Order: sequence, then C-alpha cells, then structure tokens
Amino acid sequence: MSLLGNLVSQVARSAMDPEDAHRNPVNQRINPRRTGGLGDILGSVLGGSNQPSGYNPQRYERRTDNGFGLDDIIGGFTGANQRGGMSSGAGGLGDILGSVLSGQAMGGQTSRAGFGGKGMLIAALMPMVLNWIKRNGGLSGALAKITGMGYENQARSWMSNQEANDNLDPNEITRLFDENEIQQVAAHTGANEVEVRQGLAELLPEVMNQLTPNGNLEHESEANAEIDQIINQLSSRLGALK
Repeated sequence: MSLLGNLVSQVARSAMDPEDAHRNPVNQRINPRRTGGLGDILGSVLGGSNQPSGYNPQRYERRTDNGFGLDDIIGGFTGANQRGGMSSGAGGLGDILGSVLSGQAMGGQTSRAGFGGKGMLIAALMPMVLNWIKRNGGLSGALAKITGMGYENQARSWMSNQEANDNLDPNEITRLFDENEIQQVAAHTGANEVEVRQGLAELLPEVMNQLTPNGNLEHESEANAEIDQIINQLSSRLGALK
C-alpha cells in the first residue's frame, strides 16, 4: 500500500492533461499565504480549492483506493502495458513522475511545450520535497528540523487528523530549500519564483500529511522506504534520458 499513491497520481493526471495549462495557468495572481485546507496552487491541481475551509480530501480518502489507477496511467503514456505492466507500488510512482518530467507523456508525443500548468509545476516540485525529507534524515528527522526552525504548530497540523494543514509562509521557504533549486524549477516550468515558493509552501505540508495517515510516526519506515524508491526510480528514468 502506497502512502503517496493518491497524491502522485492526481498530480500526474493534472500534469498530463493538455488543458491544464489553460485551466490552471501559472503566472497569475496568488495569495502570499493561505492556511487551512489545500492552498491556491495545490488546490487547483487536486480539485480542493473550492472545498470548505479545513476540508482535506487526501487525509480522509487516501486509504480507500489501493490501486490508484497507476497501471492505467503508466500504460497510457509510457507503454508499460506493452512491457507486461508495472507494479502500483512506490517504484511505479517514481516512474510516473519521471515520465511526466521527461516530457514523455502520451507515448512520447508531448514535448516541453506541454509545460506551464500548475499540475506540471507541482510534479516538478515533488522531487524537491522528497529529496529534502531524505536529506534531513527521513520523516522524523524532517519533522524535527521543521519544529526546530520554529514551525512546531505547523508541523503538528500536518500530522493531525482533525486540523487542516497550516501552510508555511512562502516568503520563508528559502530557509528550507536552496534558491538555485527554486530558480531551476521556475526556468523549467515557466512559473515565476513566487509561484515556486508558494507551491513548496503548500506541497511539503501535504506530503507530510500523506506520510502520517494516523497522525503519528507509525508508518515512518514505510514512508522512508517509499521516498527512497520513488527518488531512485525517478533518478534512473531521468538519468537514462540524458
């Protein structure tokens, strides 16, 4: 069972959608900070921006879909169905992200011209968030890092089953993520740096939320193993294309 399966598959679907760039364009006015529930960028990708404050569909529904539709997604745009299929586990999630980010969607017919929607922006930010968690010692180490930086209340809300995510302040996101990485993502996706910071400020809390389904660190070993598998498969796919 994948902790991040629903989140990654929803992001992938949005990034693959040729209408996403028109429906959810980057470089538009966003709130400098939005707390409670899904934020402006992530919400537009996951379809939660119009939900009542405090409603987080991933928190309550992530465990109800064990298949995630990942085999269909992978088969539809990487040809995995011709290779005998692929597991819907964490490795498959890395393959999905790698395929989306390498511009191989729809059997290689989609090029970098497809970049620009918010789904693609979130897809590009996912590896940054996962690598940040890994660099800081996994799930518990990342939470300790956040708490030690003065974001104890935010971290608690991310793990809670009762509280909506209290997102980070985008203006402080460079305390966690390297400015060069932010600039690279902006150049790669067509977003501006404000949007990249906003996306990170929303995505990191949601990933932490997904990795703590019971509001605690009970699934830490599973979470860390899944992060490693996604990063390794993502690196392998992107590396093979260089």
